[in-house]
Amino acid sequence: MTSACILGCAGTQLNADERSLFASAEPFGMILFARNVEDPDQVRALVHDFRSIVGRTDAPVLIDQEGGRVQRLRPPHWPDFPPAEVFGKLYEQDRAVGIEAVRLGALLIAGELAALGINVDCLPVADLRHPDGHGIIGDRAYGADPDMVATLGGAAADGLVEGGVLPVMKHIPGHGRARADSHEALPVVETPLSELDRTDFESFRRLAHLPVAMTAHVVYTALDAERPATVSPVVVAETIRGRIGFDGLLLTDDLSMKALAGTLGNRTEASLAAGCEVALHCNGRIDEMREVVAASPRLAGEAARRAGAALGRLKSPGKTLNTAEARERFSAMIGA
Repeated sequence: MTSACILGCAGTQLNADERSLFASAEPFGMILFARNVEDPDQVRALVHDFRSIVGRTDAPVLIDQEGGRVQRLRPPHWPDFPPAEVFGKLYEQDRAVGIEAVRLGALLIAGELAALGINVDCLPVADLRHPDGHGIIGDRAYGADPDMVATLGGAAADGLVEGGVLPVMKHIPGHGRARADSHEALPVVETPLSELDRTDFESFRRLAHLPVAMTAHVVYTALDAERPATVSPVVVAETIRGRIGFDGLLLTDDLSMKALAGTLGNRTEASLAAGCEVALHCNGRIDEMREVVAASPRLAGEAARRAGAALGRLKSPGKTLNTAEARERFSAMIGA
């Protein structure tokens, strides 16, 4: 039975402790970071090893491959991709070109990931860029207009799915207004509900059909003045499931981030009790992973249904992509 958690690992191969934990816990998935990446053959072997241990050939293997500052696969083995802001500027100049560029870029990313066995990309970022927001979002956002962000985010998701990779939209219900980096501190957003609903929530609402979303470790005082979204039953039920209408699989953002308080076990229990369905832990520390596993139930009921529905959206890549031609066309679009 699969545990309701996604875990990282420490290095480029699974060590004995990790192998033992993964075999006993059978986590829903694994997430990769730059520390886990050397070259294509090594990544493929790591992915295959994880799936062999948990006994599921379609077990999710996630990565953050957005482009710009946030991409775990980099030269010389993999190409760089531009940040989301580049596509937003293209869109403002020529809507059709911007949409096609972001779709094609995501399709190319999917090709790189699928060749490694990675089947989930934590993209698109549906947060809006706000002038007074912390730079942790910054150029990772397509822009400040909800319609543009949703349109480009949807095109990115389409490109990933076409290439055989599942998209994860983040960070629901919106991290763009946060004035702190949730990796380091707890952001508090005091914007009135009416304004949040008209702006930040709207881009997510337009993308509510996507199969997977990741929460924001942000307090919205208009929704729940005490608890960040990840551990707030009110935010999950009334805003994420209610106002926004998202009915897909809900992942936490990384539970080891400093925005959250308490032990890793406390954080896991609180997020799952709030209505998140899968706990995400990223730093690869075995002691913390054991706490997360101990607090994670088996994936069952509605959570299992949503997980199955999300994985059911995975499909084999469409028609064979002429990668060289596609890269040339993509480079011409973005002016590289």
